Amino acid sequence: QVQLVESGGGLVQPGGSLRLSCAASGRIFSINVMGWYRQAPGKERELVAAISRGGSINYADSVKGRFTISTISRDNTKTTVYLIMNSLKPEDTAVYYCNAEIGIYTYWGQGTQVTVSS
Repeated sequence: QVQLVESGGGLVQPGGSLRLSCAASGRIFSINVMGWYRQAPGKERELVAAISRGGSINYADSVKGRFTISTISRDNTKTTVYLIMNSLKPEDTAVYYCNAEIGIYTYWGQGTQVTVSS
């Protein structure tokens, strides 16, 4: 199993920046893809950014050029995935979820609220 713990959400003004962190522990050596999803009120959960074990990165069109995903592995049992968000817009307001995929299994974090408002 994999445990995911997110942090870094909050309230920010339009044009501001935030960094989200997701600490993954457990069977991290089996993780194929890690990513960030978001869900705004009344909308479906959507992919924001994802990074594969091989380093391939995928971004939603709405965040390209503004968001950056990266990972740092400290040892064989822990890794952290970051989402650096710049030039934030009100439409980026949502609960952001960390995600890890191992084969057919998907793991989710508890979510962290990001609110972009003046």
